[in-house]
Amino acid sequence: MIQYKAMYTIYIVEDDQTIANSLKKHLESWDFTVYCTHDFKQILDEFILCRAHLVLMDITLPFYNGYHWCTKIREVSKVPVIFLSSSADNMNVLMAINTGADDFIAKPFDLQVLTAKIQALLRRTYSFTPHSQILAHKDLLLNIDNASFSYNEKHYELTKNEFRILHTLLEHKGRIVSRDTLMNRLWSDDCFVDDNTLTVNVNRLRKKLEDAGLADFICTKKGQGYIV
Repeated sequence: MIQYKAMYTIYIVEDDQTIANSLKKHLESWDFTVYCTHDFKQILDEFILCRAHLVLMDITLPFYNGYHWCTKIREVSKVPVIFLSSSADNMNVLMAINTGADDFIAKPFDLQVLTAKIQALLRRTYSFTPHSQILAHKDLLLNIDNASFSYNEKHYELTKNEFRILHTLLEHKGRIVSRDTLMNRLWSDDCFVDDNTLTVNVNRLRKKLEDAGLADFICTKKGQGYIV
């Protein structure tokens, strides 16, 4: 089970265990929560699970290379990605940038310099904007940055009200959310929302989820509300 004790979580994608363990020990000494990849076939899933604020990515990895996984991460998140590689020629640097990387550091690297770069990138990313977030449930990924969800590697846009409903339900997954709570969430911008309006929006969201292959994702609890 992943524990979250620090303000920022860093996800390390590195198949050299000596390097990965050294990075982990050093960054934990700076009070980061650090998670290293366990299953190199499930890097995107592990990234989502640990809710990382920054990724350190090697290029040469088992199964798929770092460019592949950086592209996959960019489909669902804007978190900073730093590539760490001994292959630091211009072609690899350009490939890293083109797949969405924010920085490229050549191996061998100085741990203090790496830490300074990480801290600077975290400050730039999170000091003036809310933390990027992804909420996940039953293989659905809700991207809070752009009000869309992903399922089976396909992406679906949500209206403002659909997003607010799904966001609220996922924030309380496993618990019943009352209709009053949802109406208050939709009414947050002074737009009047009555019981019928909520019903219409829930039905539209359900239809969109069903079309994506997620029938019965939202369950009705009669007289109480909804639950996912």
